[in-house]
This record gives sequence, C-alpha cells and structure tokens, in this order.
Amino acid sequence: MRLLRTLIIAVSLATLPVLPAQAANHPWASLTPIQREALAPLAQQWDSLPEKQKKRLLGTTKHYPSLTPVQKERFQTRLTAWSKLTPEQRDRAREKYKALRKAPPEKREEIKNKLAPQAASSPGSTTAATTPANR
Repeated sequence: MRLLRTLIIAVSLATLPVLPAQAANHPWASLTPIQREALAPLAQQWDSLPEKQKKRLLGTTKHYPSLTPVQKERFQTRLTAWSKLTPEQRDRAREKYKALRKAPPEKREEIKNKLAPQAASSPGSTTAATTPANR
C-alpha cells in the first residue's frame, strides 16, 4: 500500500511540469477575432511558434482595438517585418531598443531624426505613422 501511494505521488509530481505547458497552449483557432486580426500576418506560422513567443505576441494585441486604422496598418507591417527576422536579428534589435531607451532624451531625438528619412522611404510607411504623436 505504501509503495502504491509513493508511486501515485511520484507520477503526480512528474506530470506537474507538463500540465501548465499544455494548459497555456494558444492554437490559432482559440484566439479572439481581435487577436486574429492583429496577428493576421502570422496566421500561417502561428501554430508552429514557441509558446513563449505566442505569449509575447498576444501581449502586444491588448492595445490593438484602440489604434487608428493607420496605426493598425503600421502594427501589421512591422509585425510582418519582425516575423521575417532571424532569432539573432531579433536579439540585436532588442539590444538596440534597450540601449536607445537608456540614452538621454536629446540623444534619442538625434537618432530618431537620423532614422526618419529611412523610415519614410521604407515600404508600407506613411507620414502619419511616423509622427511623434503616433509612436
């Protein structure tokens, strides 16, 4: 009897790490219509994405309903571009973003002004989408 109880406890403990991962799974079909609209550029690859990346992406959709149509287009354009980056390129982009956030406001403005002509000439860019009020 004691062996049986020990075996049941061992099996229960062994399955605990597996259960949260299964419960946290987010298949495309389970997303809300708003989430599917926001993440449409990733529809084909969604179910093959790592769960950590799905959670991160789902977090970005929280503010999506309040965006203007221009901001929504910009969101999806950037999401498409981001999805095409390699993991190494994404890591570099995150590092650059963190470094920019730590820079003094004057330096950030200087960098934004240098990048503005590049952003304006990139595909899918609009003048309204690059104004400071829409950032």
